Amino acid sequence: MSEHAAPISPGQAVNEVVARAWRVLDSVTDPEIPVVSLKELGVLRDIRQDSDGISVVITPTYSGCPAMHQMEEDIQAALVREGIAAKVVTQLAPVWTTDWITEAAKQKLLDYGIAPPHATLHGQSGENAGHAADGPRAGSAVPIRIKARRQSLHEVDSAPVVCPHCGSENTTETSHFGSTACKALYRCLDCREPFDYFKPF
Repeated sequence: MSEHAAPISPGQAVNEVVARAWRVLDSVTDPEIPVVSLKELGVLRDIRQDSDGISVVITPTYSGCPAMHQMEEDIQAALVREGIAAKVVTQLAPVWTTDWITEAAKQKLLDYGIAPPHATLHGQSGENAGHAADGPRAGSAVPIRIKARRQSLHEVDSAPVVCPHCGSENTTETSHFGSTACKALYRCLDCREPFDYFKPF
């Protein structure tokens, strides 16, 4: 160290490790939807310094999600590769909502062939995901219309589910469960293609 260089405090060192962990985990994707990261989905809630070290906080999309174990392993593996020691903590409250998915992630879902979820009462999309939303809503291929008044926490935007293949609103649900429990299976009545819709909750 140069004789003129300021020493690094323990707190500064911790902050640098936490910041580096955030950068590393930017690239960790959802095991079931590899085009979006856990951070973009809002599953990655926080990275913090506890009394016994660095903790990565994640919230499952729903209780019993079979991908949670794989998510934990992927997070640990990514951090270990960068020499960062951390534990993964599962936090169930507040309950995860599709409103935590960023706008950038919604566009990625659309490009991947999955219709992104409509908005719910829980809050503005992406605002509670532990980081700023990645893009504006303007220009999105999927209309996001938030109702002025809602009757329940489970009420969602009634806008039609748009086909990710041709953009048609002439679609219909064929099964409430698609390739995973968090998605419904739809079919476009114009282009006739089937597709998944990420169910809002």
